[in-house]
Amino acid sequence: MKNKKVLLILFSIIYLSISFLSAVQTLPARNTDEQKLLQVIHSISSHKLFNYVKELASDKYAGRLTGTEEYKASAEWVATHFKEWGIAPAGDKGTYLQAFPIPYTLVFKDCEVYLQVPYKKSTIKKYYRYEDEFIPGSTSGSGEVTAEVIYVGYGITAPELGYDEYKGVDVKGKILLMEREVPVSPNKDPELFKKWRPYSFHQYKLENAVAHGARGMLYNYGPIGNPNNSYSEDFIYSHVGNVVVADIFSGTGREHKAVVDKIQKTLKPQSFATGKIFTVKNTTEHHPEGIGYNVIGILEGSDPELKDGVIILGGHLDHLGRCYEIMPGANDNASSVSVILGIAEALANSPVKLRRSVMFLCFGAEEQGIVGSKSYLENPFFPLEKTAAFINMDGVGCGDKLSVAAAKNYPELWEFIRKANEKYIHRIINPRYFANIARPRLDAARFMWKGVPTISFSAYGSRSYYHLPKDNIDTITPEILEDLAQLLFLAVLDMANQDSLDFRK
Repeated sequence: MKNKKVLLILFSIIYLSISFLSAVQTLPARNTDEQKLLQVIHSISSHKLFNYVKELASDKYAGRLTGTEEYKASAEWVATHFKEWGIAPAGDKGTYLQAFPIPYTLVFKDCEVYLQVPYKKSTIKKYYRYEDEFIPGSTSGSGEVTAEVIYVGYGITAPELGYDEYKGVDVKGKILLMEREVPVSPNKDPELFKKWRPYSFHQYKLENAVAHGARGMLYNYGPIGNPNNSYSEDFIYSHVGNVVVADIFSGTGREHKAVVDKIQKTLKPQSFATGKIFTVKNTTEHHPEGIGYNVIGILEGSDPELKDGVIILGGHLDHLGRCYEIMPGANDNASSVSVILGIAEALANSPVKLRRSVMFLCFGAEEQGIVGSKSYLENPFFPLEKTAAFINMDGVGCGDKLSVAAAKNYPELWEFIRKANEKYIHRIINPRYFANIARPRLDAARFMWKGVPTISFSAYGSRSYYHLPKDNIDTITPEILEDLAQLLFLAVLDMANQDSLDFRK
């Protein structure tokens, strides 16, 4: 009898175990999908995203200057991942790449800026330090110029505004010291700024200097690298900062800050010959034949009607190349491309299928005048009116907080981000208004001008090195990449599966 009881207990245990396993296997599909979805979310790892940044910021891509072979190699590397994950190509002729013309200039190491000080019967040369005190102009001509420096304020000739900073000074064959931007602020007086806006472009300033016969320029800009400018074969220029500016003003009886303040207050030119002799030397090689590429992949929606609408996730792939050291561009903007890749893989593997289409768009030539996004907008894969939203990212790898430009312009779009963050991620996110009336500095600006609802993410909270050789992998905060990728994965999945989505209203 005792043995029978033992057998009954064993059979009961076995029966209950089989019943439990059967119950687990027949759980509603929704619960299984939820479990799979959680697995997909957690597959977006900071380690993987960090390695993407590390790859793109490596020397093999030489700073990813659009037009170069190294940039094209980085674009093909991104495209390889899209193909691996089953993301369809949306570029030219069935490829992932959308081509456009882009001139570029290579900068080599033999570059100098120095002050020549007469001393008795000789000359003392004061050389300035690369990166800290000067950086070569990324579109400078190749050669050397030695001449007196003429201060020309913002370098503006605007007859309709009664303003000409070249009037009364002889700049032919000289080197100019010039300020960036214009003497009025878009924040203080937007309507007045709009009249001055055409004169804020770097291209205008350089071309106007050349038109007046100047041979060189010390541009008070950083010093940082910047390939967003025109090229003139015989015009030699470099970017300088406070040390060089102070030396130029020293002994002139003028103080730099006071002069700039006076220009801004009176809107009257304060140009003058400084009496200082400088030499600017750069070694460059210009390539007018350059071809750049946007990298475009798409996950088509499953709904027969909604799939014709698209949500775009984007950011620029390019950076500054060599100037003359490699500018790795880890934060700007390999960080954003890594997040795009993380989201792309997760959405491709999501058990919850997209009803609307989602595009992944990595721009070229953002650093050379926001040219890649302009090219896409002129030749969009989807009609722009069918683009529900563009979510841009630029510099999202340094810090522990996020800022969202134009979130307050599009509150209903922002609400999807806010809800996902509040429920799952819990990062500090600062939503901002974006007037978008200055010269374009983001791909997002061009989309907004075309009427596409657009927001743009960036990270803050730790030291970053904008347009400098120190923008390398050591500055990256992997955790912010993971949180942003998971946040946007959830928000985009939610948006893509709404019955109705209209942020334009």
